Order: sequence, then C-alpha cells, then structure tokens
Amino acid sequence: MYQRYVRRAALVLLLLVAGFFLLVPMGRYLLRGAFAEAGILWRRRPIAALVADSTTAPVVSAKLRLVLAARAFAEDSIGLPAKESFTTYSQLDTDTLVLVLSGAYRDRLVSKTWWFPIVGRVPYKGFFDFGAARAAARALDADGFDVYLRPSSAFSTLGWFNDPLLSSSLRSDSLDLANTVIHELTHNKFYASGQAVFNESFANFVGARGSAWFFRSRGAPAAADEEDARWADEKIMARFWGVLYRSIDSAFKAHPASSAERLHARDTVYNRARRFAIDSLGPQLRTIGPRALERMRLDNAALMARRIYQTDLDLFDQVWMQEKGDLRRTVDRIIALARARPKDPFGALRDDTLRGR
Repeated sequence: MYQRYVRRAALVLLLLVAGFFLLVPMGRYLLRGAFAEAGILWRRRPIAALVADSTTAPVVSAKLRLVLAARAFAEDSIGLPAKESFTTYSQLDTDTLVLVLSGAYRDRLVSKTWWFPIVGRVPYKGFFDFGAARAAARALDADGFDVYLRPSSAFSTLGWFNDPLLSSSLRSDSLDLANTVIHELTHNKFYASGQAVFNESFANFVGARGSAWFFRSRGAPAAADEEDARWADEKIMARFWGVLYRSIDSAFKAHPASSAERLHARDTVYNRARRFAIDSLGPQLRTIGPRALERMRLDNAALMARRIYQTDLDLFDQVWMQEKGDLRRTVDRIIALARARPKDPFGALRDDTLRGR
C-alpha cells in the first residue's frame, strides 16, 4: 500500500515537472537551453587528443595548447578550480554561440531583469535560438525599452558541467583567449547569486590581471604589456561609463514629472558624451581606435550592459595593489569581503580599501 502511494506521488510530481517545462515560458526556455548544452557536450573532443593529431591545423593546435596552459596556470597559480573545464573542444555550426539580450527603460536607469534558478535575478538573457532572441528583442522594444542584442562566443555553467572550449572562441587572438579562460574559471571559484554586475566585473579584473601574469610567466613580456594596455583602457572606459551613468541619472532626476523632458535630457547627455569620448577620451586610449568610439552605441540598454562588466574596476585594482600584486591573495580577499556583505559586495570592497590606505 505504501509503495503504491509513493509510486503515485512520484508520478504526479513527474507530471507536474513535465508540465512546468512544457507549459511555462521559463520551463520551455530552460529546456531549449538544456538541449543546446547537451548538443555542445555531445560534440566534445579531448583537446590533448586534438593537439596530438597531426591533421589538426597548426594555428588551431597552437591555440589549443595555449588554452591548456592558461587553464593550468589559473588553477595552479591563481587558485581557480578548473575541474574539467576547457579540457575538451566542441565545434559549432556557427561563429556565434549565443545572442545576449539586455533591456532598460528609456526614461530611467532601470534594467529589465530575468530570474533563473541558482544564479538568481540577472540583467541579461542568453539565447541559443537566434530567432527567439530577435523576437524577444522586438517584444522588449514594443514594451518601451531600449534594447541591446549582441553576440557572445563563450559562457560558463559555473562549474556545473565540464565547459568545453568552443570553436567560436578560437577566433579570438591569444590574449583574448587566455583572458576568456581565466575569466570563465573565476566563475567556478565564486559567483554571488543576484550580483551579476559584481560577478562579471570581478571576473573581468581576474581575467585581465591573470592573463598578463600568465604571459609574463611564459617569457612573453610583449604580450603581457599588451594585456596591461588593454586593461588600462578598459579601466578608462569603466570610469567613462560610471560618469555617464551619474550624468544620465542626474538628468532624469532634474525632470521628475515629464517623460518627454527626461528623454530629451538624456539624448543631450548622450550626444555630449560621444563628443567627449572621441575628442578627449580617444587620445588617452592605446588599444581602442577612434572608429570604435564613433560607432559606440549610447542608450540606456547599452549603458547598463556595459556597467555589468565595467563597474568600479579600479576598486579591484586597489585591493590588488594593497596585496602587492599577489593575484591569488587578492582573489581570496575579494571573495571573503563579498561573502561578508552579500547584498553590497562593492561597498565591502570600498570600505576595505579605505581602511587599507
């Protein structure tokens, strides 16, 4: 009797779960993602075997060896748990892995967010189905959001699966490739639920400082110097986005009653910011050319999306300098601070760096 009851209860639970995945939009989205992830995992081939294969193109083999070396360095020197990530390679049918969608209200600095199991609420949504991504972007636009849809060549499952290197990532140069490996492995080490901006900005810092250290350890100072130059430019851009965020916020606050006035004010700020970027910021940058600044997208969605990866980058560097350039100790210290104040990890870093002066 008891066993029959358990079987019936299990069947009911299974039907409820199946109903969720088939009938609820989030369930269908997760099923599509799981199917795409399964396809990626199915195509995995050991990188070591590809490197040893004489038919592998020399340029591909060199990049695969670099990935294995960066992965080992991240684990041994920085203390990032590599697990089995980046020990395999998956060939994709396209050059783009996913399309990432962001949205923000046009008349206020508030992002559209989505909730997902484990990671919590995040201000972006990735789509393996490009048609679904474009449809979602059109729907957001119709609902009155600024919309920013862009491709991504890599992602992390936060250590839940053995993430392979994807063929889309091999289009990057050696510096970006090493940076990507270390960035994604940082998520294996720490990922604060509901703190996407902190997580990505932190991983950005570790990827940049870690890859420069990696190339210096390999006797490639020119590559390390180039990585440092890219990081210096990224910090300059992070300050630009921070100032722009505050300027747009002030413009909105100056016109609390009229949406039309807020939109006019924000367009004025964005036009002024573009001129500043081209005329004043451009000469300071060593790795970002003037055409990139001319084409740079400026609206609320792009601003909020940039802030995900480029918020308060100088804070991370301040901790790194206080630790005398020891990245492993820096990573552990930042994670400890973030865990101590999970709702305000940036505030925890800011207070700590002030005390350390």
